[in-house]
Amino acid sequence: MERTTVDNRAVCEDEMRWCIQHSTWHMGFASVFSSRMSRKSASHAEKDDGAMAGGEGYRNPTEVQMSQLVLPCHTNQRGELSVGQLLKWIDTTACLSAERHAGCPCVTASMDDIYFEHTISVGQVVNIKAKVNRAFNSSMEVCGVGIQVASEDLCSEKQWNVCKALATFVAHRELSKVKLKQTTPQTEEEKTEHSVAAERRRMRLLYADTIKDLLANCVIQDDLESRDCSCMVPAERTRVESVELVLPPHANHQGNTFGGQIMAWMENVATIAASRLCRAHPTLKTIEMFHFRGPSQVGDRLVLKAIVNNAFKHSMEVGVCVEAYRQGAETQRRHINSAFMTFVVLDADDQPRTLPWIRPQPGDGERRYREASARKKIRLDRQYIVSCKQTEMPISVPWDPSNQVYLSYNNVSSLKMLVTKDNWVLSSEINQVRLYTLEDDKFLSFHMEMLVQVETIQAFLLLSDLLRRPEWDKHYRSVELVQQVDEDDAIYHVISPALGGDAKPQDFVILASRRKPCDNGDPYVIALRSVTLPTHPETPAYRRGETLCSGFCFWREGDQLTKVSYYNQATPGFLNYVTTNVAGLSSEFYTTVKACEQFLLDNRSDLAPSLQTL
Repeated sequence: MERTTVDNRAVCEDEMRWCIQHSTWHMGFASVFSSRMSRKSASHAEKDDGAMAGGEGYRNPTEVQMSQLVLPCHTNQRGELSVGQLLKWIDTTACLSAERHAGCPCVTASMDDIYFEHTISVGQVVNIKAKVNRAFNSSMEVCGVGIQVASEDLCSEKQWNVCKALATFVAHRELSKVKLKQTTPQTEEEKTEHSVAAERRRMRLLYADTIKDLLANCVIQDDLESRDCSCMVPAERTRVESVELVLPPHANHQGNTFGGQIMAWMENVATIAASRLCRAHPTLKTIEMFHFRGPSQVGDRLVLKAIVNNAFKHSMEVGVCVEAYRQGAETQRRHINSAFMTFVVLDADDQPRTLPWIRPQPGDGERRYREASARKKIRLDRQYIVSCKQTEMPISVPWDPSNQVYLSYNNVSSLKMLVTKDNWVLSSEINQVRLYTLEDDKFLSFHMEMLVQVETIQAFLLLSDLLRRPEWDKHYRSVELVQQVDEDDAIYHVISPALGGDAKPQDFVILASRRKPCDNGDPYVIALRSVTLPTHPETPAYRRGETLCSGFCFWREGDQLTKVSYYNQATPGFLNYVTTNVAGLSSEFYTTVKACEQFLLDNRSDLAPSLQTL
């Protein structure tokens, strides 16, 4: 039973390190592609995506575009483009982009979560664009590729966003070690993607731990015993097992199975399992992280297994795993890939239907049932915290161990996105202390910048210790460490004096996330944002303040010279204070920055022992 379904505990092991140790692996699906892209702007696609439209001017050198006309042979039983076929095209485009940057063959390591917003019909065009967001030089040479998929109606000239995806590829050259050149982002969008790629990578690697912590620390609602068994479908009834023989058309010229082909086979068996639960044609809405974990070549037999892990009111999760074996060695199966897919069943009005309950088998079936509930919570957290725009979510988000990774990601990525904005305006300069402002998305942001005669790592370590901030910042009257989340993240309770004519002092509950640079040219980062904790509710003694996005970035400018920049996206309660300083009616900003500089100079050789191990 254990080998016939997906075991989440094995999904997020170190698959990329395995890839480097095994030189033959799944190459991105290759096919003939067209670079023709729509010349019309998208009326339904997001503005920031550029609607996949071609045009003159700057173009990312790693960008690859594919356009495919959807034919009847590409569709499923609903007359819509098969997701399996779409995955082949996505993998093709992404791999070609990675290889354009690497200059050598690349293998598909993983595909992050994919959320499908729209289906695609016969006669419409699929436009796919992929480009390398970032290349990491390490023992595992990795390209992060961003993919945008849109559909185009040739008759109405309209376009719709279908999905976005992030893929990871590993460069491979048989006779020599690959050293990837770094990408050089040019546009604001490219700078943002390049900047947050490292934090996405961190979030990806911590995914397995997040699942374990959630199952260990949270009570997953277990109402199986209270349900009417006569209305429940046994999970065993949804089990699917299918074998595929890898033939030359399924592989590249080196004999390695196309990654996109394996993903398509996985989608096929998952759809069958989902259909057995609902007795209808399901629609795939979400794919949760494909992880390639082993090699496959021409002649392999691939055994694909799928089962419905859990059924919620309007959706179901299907787990899929793939194993490979050679002729005559069926007992020596190798785990190739694992994934979780979420399906819905749509009625005549394209609204999700209510699904029957699932009855898991005792033991592993019940474990998978509870893990599916945990993954659903994580998906909701991720969608709410990571995917929402800042104008669509509250400033303070409840913190708990299950969403810790996503809050930290949002914290760091929000600051990095603020830093990469290219429309900052210099408002004033006093004694080499510069004040910049930015009006964007209904927010007024500012950042202060100075050069300090201190080593960059020293400045970073000193300012990342919020317990010492009252020594130089009069806006921090006292700071209490509430929880040390991990080595790089901590939650603090901050007491600030009253601002303006307010009689009550303010208090804040702050999540502080610090990050060292991943590569040359990256800054050290300290990101701050408000969270809520049940142990620290609002009290009558204080007026609860909130921080949307703030923090420090540090760049090395030379020996013993560091550029320190402080960023803050002003919230309504802080706005009057900010505008007073920006308008030149107060010098408190300047005074605070100079106090920070003096603090760094006075304490540059007095680092706390606990921080020296960072």
